[in-house]
Amino acid sequence: MMQVCLNGSRTAADGAAVPLTPESMAGSAAGAVAAGARDIHVHPKTPCGQDTLSPRVLATTLSAIRARVPVPVGVTTGAWAEPDPAARLERIRAWTVLPDHASVNWHEPGAEETAALLMERGVGVEAGIWSGTDGAERFAASPLGPKVLRVLAEVTDMDPAGAVSSARALLSTLGDAHGRPVLLHGEDGGAWPVLRLAGRLGLATRVGLEDVLLLPDGERAGSNGELVAAGLAEYGAGRSGTEGWRPGA
Repeated sequence: MMQVCLNGSRTAADGAAVPLTPESMAGSAAGAVAAGARDIHVHPKTPCGQDTLSPRVLATTLSAIRARVPVPVGVTTGAWAEPDPAARLERIRAWTVLPDHASVNWHEPGAEETAALLMERGVGVEAGIWSGTDGAERFAASPLGPKVLRVLAEVTDMDPAGAVSSARALLSTLGDAHGRPVLLHGEDGGAWPVLRLAGRLGLATRVGLEDVLLLPDGERAGSNGELVAAGLAEYGAGRSGTEGWRPGA
């Protein structure tokens, strides 16, 4: 499964290709699905371009995207969008239009409560387990672990030479991940090496302007659809063992 991550916490400073309005997110999602994406992860934005859990913004964003694509759509619940755990829960309780799934970063304060509320509301939970945090250990001990939709193994090492080792270490720490499917991905300099590793391992993965602004050849990506098309080609190369990347390349 190839997920597209449309925008993340990026802003207008990251280039015109990053979709920041509901309409541009919907258009970008449509292009990505046409290129082969089968799932969408998006960060709804305020008019000034900041991530938000606002029920009004969420409803507008989800409705716009769903009018253009037939695939599941998920959102973030990252602490940067609402730092106060109690306020985060109030926001989620007030959602009038629900996403198909939402990511919960297990190392963040209030993760268990956030995940429990999402499940109670019928929203699938993507357990975000970041390398370099205690998220894997917390998730291993969580009674909610067997109930999540999938695990997002998120490699924060952006060094192309070290990201694959960091990814393997993270997967080792996750163990059987409560038997849940694992989606492995990296970011920036580590995005393409980790995506190819996901191909070699047969794991789900994701790509998009949240994770990387550049194509494998170093050219700036013009759209999420362009990244998805390149991602599927790189994933296929990983599956066949013919990928050209090597540490230090």
